[in-house]
Amino acid sequence: MSNESRKWLKFRIATLLVFFLVLFIALGSRAFQLQILSSKSLKALAAKQHTQALQLQPDRGIIFDRNGEKLAASVMADSVCADPSKIDNPGEAAKTLASALGMDRAYIQKKLSGQKNFCWIARRIAPEQADRIQELGIEGIFIVKEPKRFYPSGELAGHLIGFVGIDASGLEGLELKYDQQLKGNPEKLLWTRDAKGQRLYPRVERQEAAQKENYNLVLTIDSRIQHLVESRLKLAVKAKDAKGGFAIVMDPRTGEILALANEMGFDPNTFSTINPALGKNKAITDCFDPGSTFKPFLAAAALEEGAVTETDLFNCENGNYRVADRVIHEAQRKRHGTLNFRQIIKYSSNIGSVKVAEKLGKEKFHRYIRNFGFGAKTGIDLPGEVSGLLRPVENWTRVDAATIAFGQGISVTAIQLITALSAIANQGVLMKPFVVRGLMDRKGKLVQAYHPTVVRRVVSPDTAKRLTHILTDVVGAEDGTGKHARIVNLAVAGKTGTSQKFDFARHVYSTQKVKTSFMGFFPADNPQVAILVILDEPQRDRWGGIAAAPVFKEIGEQLLTRFKTNIRNPIPEEEIPGVDMKLKLASAPAPQVQSSVEEDDTRIPDFRGMSIREVLRKSKEKGLDVQIIGSGWATAQKPAAGHPAPENRLCTVTFSLGS
Repeated sequence: MSNESRKWLKFRIATLLVFFLVLFIALGSRAFQLQILSSKSLKALAAKQHTQALQLQPDRGIIFDRNGEKLAASVMADSVCADPSKIDNPGEAAKTLASALGMDRAYIQKKLSGQKNFCWIARRIAPEQADRIQELGIEGIFIVKEPKRFYPSGELAGHLIGFVGIDASGLEGLELKYDQQLKGNPEKLLWTRDAKGQRLYPRVERQEAAQKENYNLVLTIDSRIQHLVESRLKLAVKAKDAKGGFAIVMDPRTGEILALANEMGFDPNTFSTINPALGKNKAITDCFDPGSTFKPFLAAAALEEGAVTETDLFNCENGNYRVADRVIHEAQRKRHGTLNFRQIIKYSSNIGSVKVAEKLGKEKFHRYIRNFGFGAKTGIDLPGEVSGLLRPVENWTRVDAATIAFGQGISVTAIQLITALSAIANQGVLMKPFVVRGLMDRKGKLVQAYHPTVVRRVVSPDTAKRLTHILTDVVGAEDGTGKHARIVNLAVAGKTGTSQKFDFARHVYSTQKVKTSFMGFFPADNPQVAILVILDEPQRDRWGGIAAAPVFKEIGEQLLTRFKTNIRNPIPEEEIPGVDMKLKLASAPAPQVQSSVEEDDTRIPDFRGMSIREVLRKSKEKGLDVQIIGSGWATAQKPAAGHPAPENRLCTVTFSLGS
């Protein structure tokens, strides 16, 4: 072999070696990339090719009332799904399924004839239906478990709790407001394909990587009080042939809502069959002119600013008072002459209120309206709250200032009214209303507590006390407009209201369509419960003192007889982080509403808060002689309440108009 041939052979061998070396390096690099660098993404791609997933709706937390009663819970229900690719005869399968499920055959057949590899047939069916489907054993038809929301008490607190949709997401009420806290960890329904692409039977797999704990809610609501309020409201709406109504019971010391009822009610278990308008919580979503229930806030402002005293006299013009181009009349065409400030509230005089507002001045009046919380949302933890309507004071005409004095020309919500009234009951301090006391995990441990929140001081304790005396006269006096709200042996402070509804078609206030209301609190000397009752468009007894006040009385009397002891809190206070002893006492959940002194014929009764007539009647019942000092309202007595009656059976009672 020549030298040239040898050189050529060596060159060919070297070239081949380089080629194989490069090929080896390339293959090695590719193998390294596939097995090491891209393993995760390739595994994910393979899983995607061999499996198909459907996310199932997560379980939801339980909603408890303050006593631990379940108001909403989740139960596992059976749902029917299908893999149309596995069904040889969709028509026959649809016929069989339609018979077992009581559904339309054409609807099912259309689903089974589709090109998709998955479809739902029926969601959350009855157990007996699921048993029938299992017995049929149809190829490609599967039963899977899904959580179904269940409301054990039916209509009870329906507007408050709300409901969830078919996808287990909250749509109204607390279910919507606390949707993220109630939602649990989702699951996946997985199908695995074999090497030929045939789908195997499904399995359920929890998404551990996306695990999110859900919580239970503990409410301020007492289901027993809620039931009481709903039943009394329903009877009143029926008796007065009203369009509807709402009522709220609140602890004025803390802002806790003990009951919140809407009529007409609905059952959240059947939310899909109801009119969506029925799901609205009108106590926080509907605005209306408050009428005479607005007068206490004018009175509080006037007293706080020193614009009036209880004994100041006002000429009420015999029932007609011209303001600019408007003539103001009294309700029911009453004709008052001269009234003192206390009587203006007691008799609910429109003209007297206008004259008080004129002395106060519109700027100060507007400031106190804002401070009481009107014109702004209360911040209650419920969805859909509106702020009402309060125009800027610079836009007020003289007529505006006059009509707002008796609650016309301003729009408020029921939750604003009860919250503002509670500020008077709470020594002038406005509290934020709330309905959720805390969040608990599945082990029953409290993970988040919601405490009473002070918004601001609106008036001084002295002003609140003076106004309370006036409002007690509204109920306690024989000629007070709120006498039908009177509760035996208990001093009640309150105010009636009848507001005309605005007719937007005619641009005038209607004389036929009204809202009647009564709001009050008790015991007057140590308020623990505030109640608001509103009836919408009653066809009989269209005045608040006649239609709404008796409902207040019935609720109050039942609270006295049925809830004399503390209502226990399901959340142990020691588990609530950051709560000092003062807060524990202030947030006591129980409406402890019994009279200050237990009835005992051998002891002196509590006369405080009574009128002279009531003291005389009560003392006669007890066989006591009474020495009367002063006039107005009983503010002190000797011997003190609860002491044994003296031998001469004489008791001295001091009365005052307040100061």
